[in-house]
Amino acid sequence: MDDARCREFFSLPTQPYHRRYEALRAVFSEGRSQKEVAEQFGFEHSTMRQLVYEFREHGCHSGDASPFFAN
Repeated sequence: MDDARCREFFSLPTQPYHRRYEALRAVFSEGRSQKEVAEQFGFEHSTMRQLVYEFREHGCHSGDASPFFAN
């Protein structure tokens, strides 16, 4: 069975919150560089840096990441 479209769902998400989630997951869980992740998910490098900063300050350290991934 060809799962290419299923892999694309995670590697190239189209919904904004899903895209943000996958990008942050790639940085924090996979240890990938912010620059590489920004390129993959279509963010400017400065935007990716800002997302990482905000998630560190207001998401994972506060214990409430929901504002980052809710509609």
